Amino acid sequence: MPALVGGGLRVKPGEISLAHLGVLFLDELPEFQRAVLDSLRQPLETGKIMVARANAHVTFPARVQLIAAMNPCRCGHLADAALACSRAPKCAADYQARVSGPLLDRIDLHVEVQGVTAADLVLPPPREGSAEVAARVAAARALQTARYACQGARTNAEADGELLDAVATPDEVGRKLLAQAAEAMKLTARGYHRLLRVARTIADLAGAERVGRIHVAEALSYRRQPPRRVSSRPTKTKAQAARFDSTSIGETAPSWRK
Repeated sequence: MPALVGGGLRVKPGEISLAHLGVLFLDELPEFQRAVLDSLRQPLETGKIMVARANAHVTFPARVQLIAAMNPCRCGHLADAALACSRAPKCAADYQARVSGPLLDRIDLHVEVQGVTAADLVLPPPREGSAEVAARVAAARALQTARYACQGARTNAEADGELLDAVATPDEVGRKLLAQAAEAMKLTARGYHRLLRVARTIADLAGAERVGRIHVAEALSYRRQPPRRVSSRPTKTKAQAARFDSTSIGETAPSWRK
């Protein structure tokens, strides 16, 4: 744990502080000890880490962009019935449960990436290259720098409270979708505000002045969905089932994000 969050006999900063204002990449996330992963919850929320020892109490900066990678299960072949282990799919649930819900709630973008096949290697390059993406990101960062010039923040990730409400409140149809999603997806207060920040950033990437329904919908598509429980109750009628379904929001993602 000291290597990641800091500590030791003579207190020193850990990797999360050494990555301050940069990227902290954790590969094979569930392989870390549960206590080590949960120690990241405070710095991911506050941007600083407090290390308490008998001889010292030290606070280090720790505002990072956390990027983590993991297989769906220990064997890594959950989607391939020919290669999956004999415990699938239960092994996937057990493996993913090694990462706590509160930590997952602090991760804004959850993206499933399919394995690269040999056939994929001969495909033509994507229509939009890294240079074009970098230019769009730089433009969005410039918008945020101007927006928060006198606000004590640098990016949307640091906006909070009244400032976040002022810059990221969606339009009327966006608020309606957000209210439906908050109820259907059981969003926490933390998840709600993180979703607003992501929607504001998506709007910045699109060059939109205000957060709209399309931006909220895309932000919702990146939130982690809790596993659905299988119910033994009778199937609902179409009228009863005609309610918000979070699985459909990904269809509204704009083409410039695909």
